[in-house]
Amino acid sequence: MEPDSPTAEQSARARAILAAHPVVDGHNDLPWALREQVRYDLDRLGIDTDRTGVLHTDIPRLRSGGVGAQFWSVYVPSSLTGDNAVSATLEQIDAVRQLLDRYPADLAPAATADEVEKARAEGRIASLMGAEGGHSINNSLATLRALHALGVRYMTLTHNDNNDWADSATDTPAHGGLTAFGREVVREMNRCGMLVDLSHVAPATMRAALDTTTAPVVFSHSSARAVCDHPRNVPDDVLERLPANGGVAMVTFVPKFVLQAAVDWTAAADENLRAHGLHHLDTTPAAMKLHAAFEEAHPRPVATAATVADHLDHMRETAGVDHIGIGGDYDGTAFTPAGLDDVSGYPNLIAELLRRSWSEAEIAKLTWGNAVRVLRDAEAVAREEQSRRGPSNATITALDG
Repeated sequence: MEPDSPTAEQSARARAILAAHPVVDGHNDLPWALREQVRYDLDRLGIDTDRTGVLHTDIPRLRSGGVGAQFWSVYVPSSLTGDNAVSATLEQIDAVRQLLDRYPADLAPAATADEVEKARAEGRIASLMGAEGGHSINNSLATLRALHALGVRYMTLTHNDNNDWADSATDTPAHGGLTAFGREVVREMNRCGMLVDLSHVAPATMRAALDTTTAPVVFSHSSARAVCDHPRNVPDDVLERLPANGGVAMVTFVPKFVLQAAVDWTAAADENLRAHGLHHLDTTPAAMKLHAAFEEAHPRPVATAATVADHLDHMRETAGVDHIGIGGDYDGTAFTPAGLDDVSGYPNLIAELLRRSWSEAEIAKLTWGNAVRVLRDAEAVAREEQSRRGPSNATITALDG
């Protein structure tokens, strides 16, 4: 009978595989965590020492986890709008640059596939940036181009709320996916060489973006909706389109996105707050007291590395092994799966995949090869697009009225 957990030999082999084929992780919210905790003051909260219990991420645990490249999210919440959103995004970009300046022996700036490969050859962790939420450009294609010039290499079209041109997965549909301006945003991202990130967006937005794009897309941190029915996950019909598009869906570890019991528990916990007259996102002491009492009476379901592997099995079957990756969402979630507690946990996931008879070649595509290929393919599309047309100066008023 097959063991229900990886063997010591599989765990050792997982670490050896990651030494040869490290993880390109699609999404980590460390910059926002540093903003919230210390307003980017790295003298107060540096990441050169183990920060367990304070952060999910630091350099020693990135090294232990076999991370070779990281897309740092330069996220700002959609409660920030207009120029305030743009300014906060610039502050997030600056925070990443502060990290790179402070830790040059470990973190290498990277904006191209070649630079990612070069960082790996130097033994450094390639550091890329991804903007999370199209509200960050304030409906301006020039601002989009400016973010690209500053090194941002993907943009998630929405965050948790709709913006003026795209529907979010977790908001009431308003645009039927993408507006005319939204499609122009996708085209301009193709021309710049910025990856179109479809995490957080509604299925109609996913399909509209796939209909529009000439470059591969990414899902920087999303799992499979067929395995766990949460709107943040990717439906099978969209996963099935990735081979023709060339894109990559990067599984995330957030328990309420990967474990159905956690989805159901979260819904019940939210309803408990509403039943007491509180908003389900309330974090006041009164709300937290109610939440703690609910959790004591109804223990929170715990996801594991095997839970995440279930998604990867399905995504491999549906999209193909050339179209999957990893985007943990560390420091962007309050809870993590057992065994994937922080960025040192990736070997546990790889060991679980070995237990399920994934080959080293398949794992190498999952961890490194697919993400680097997509970046390189987007660069090739951008060169072709730029040879045919210049920057778009379209406005949302002109296209959407």
